[in-house]
Amino acid sequence: MQCLILAGGLGTRMRPVTEEIPKAMIEVGGRPFVDHQLHWLAAGGVESVVFSIGHKGSLIREHVGDGEAWGLSAHFVDEGTQLMETGGAVRLAVDAGILDDAFLVLYGDSYLRIDIGTVWAASDRGAECLMTVFRNDGAWDNSNVIFNGGRVELYEKGRDDARNIGMRHIDYGLNVLRAEIVAEYVPRATVHDLADLYHVLSVNGHLRGFEVTERFYEIGTPDGLADLEKHLEENRS
Repeated sequence: MQCLILAGGLGTRMRPVTEEIPKAMIEVGGRPFVDHQLHWLAAGGVESVVFSIGHKGSLIREHVGDGEAWGLSAHFVDEGTQLMETGGAVRLAVDAGILDDAFLVLYGDSYLRIDIGTVWAASDRGAECLMTVFRNDGAWDNSNVIFNGGRVELYEKGRDDARNIGMRHIDYGLNVLRAEIVAEYVPRATVHDLADLYHVLSVNGHLRGFEVTERFYEIGTPDGLADLEKHLEENRS
């Protein structure tokens, strides 16, 4: 299995810390956050990671190196200073020719508790695009998914009528994409939100869903970082 980690964002909600380092290098439990992600990925059977880097990305590259410290092979695709959003970053990685035909996608600030192999199997080992979803009911963030019968029937962010139309779930943060799908739907070398791709796949009936029951953690906000620190401390004792 291969995983693309989207770690190029500016991390504006974590300033001033992220003025000097990328979110992936924020210290969590005495170690850079990226260490926790790579340990989890390797333990879950991932063999290769590709980092999409941008803001202060050289610090991630220097820290991770070739990935051998985690039993992984690591590669990097650099957006430079012209950040292209999540979808543009995925397309750039596809065009670089270092991604498999199908691959996992993970946000660079997400800490998840899920069996990666089970997710991969649910996508028929990459034969179909897949989104992991969590029954949210607006608790952690605005729900944005209609999930039914193992399919994401609709994914759309920012709807005022989300509850009224049956949106109860939220995207969990670990997805499966196919390179050919990215090349077809995401324009080359443009600013593009990955959410737009997921929306199109959902309305076309081409997005499987996999429901997760364990909550997600993230370090994209100070509150999220505090929650993760607490979780790690409780599970360390």
